[in-house]
Amino acid sequence: MRLVILDNYDLASEWAAKYICNRIIQFKPGQNRYFTLGLPTGSTPLGCYKKLIEYHKSGDLSFKYVKTFNMDEYVGLPRNHPESYHSYMWNNFFKHIDIDPNNAHILDGNAADLQAECDAFERKIEEAGGIDLFVGGIGPDGHIAFNEPGSSLVSRTRLKTLAMDTILANAKYFNGDLSKVPTMALTVGVGTVMDAREVMILITGAHKAFALYKAIEEGVNHMWTVSAFQQHPRTIFVCDEDATLELRVKTVKYFKGLMHVHNKLVDPLYSMKEGN
Repeated sequence: MRLVILDNYDLASEWAAKYICNRIIQFKPGQNRYFTLGLPTGSTPLGCYKKLIEYHKSGDLSFKYVKTFNMDEYVGLPRNHPESYHSYMWNNFFKHIDIDPNNAHILDGNAADLQAECDAFERKIEEAGGIDLFVGGIGPDGHIAFNEPGSSLVSRTRLKTLAMDTILANAKYFNGDLSKVPTMALTVGVGTVMDAREVMILITGAHKAFALYKAIEEGVNHMWTVSAFQQHPRTIFVCDEDATLELRVKTVKYFKGLMHVHNKLVDPLYSMKEGN
């Protein structure tokens, strides 16, 4: 597990975007070799998406041979609703890059058979060869995707009832009207994300500080589902200074020290700078 600490949100977003960019370029995707990327929604990844769009428009990055799988989608919200995750992904990312729409996979929260939709999503991931890099964000209660506190740490894609804290947090996207906030969602499971070959989790802001503390300084606990990624062989937590406020001073110093000592490993564009 690695913790990368940047000064602020913008730098954390840029670091994450460069890391994704570098991973795709190093993979050398092609017609018979697609890079498979897991993607989140919410406010945290917006800065990362903006940077990825910049890299695409500058000619440094193509998504032509990339397949994406999104983490979750609300149940019962029309696909064209401005707050659906379909709308979020197309408005904030997909329509600005060269991805084939057939390669951008998002769960259908209006499917006639929701469990069949979840099972099919798992099959699509398997048929794509698994996820190369799953990018995620977390809630203040440490949930990843919609794997709310108490979720199984070996769970698969399924229907979930949202916790009240999540509903309250999402009310800002629905003009503060709780009655309009969906109460159920389809979500990948913790086990689904754990199967990825690499996981990168974005955590920014002081309101996520306690969740980051629970994620890396205490043990694995299904009440803080993000803590499961302590057991993943390749997890990177990318955060800003504000998100470290609940961490021990020695923890912060340790990981900042690693960033200096292993600069070649943690600088996401090092190999590109060197022309490798």
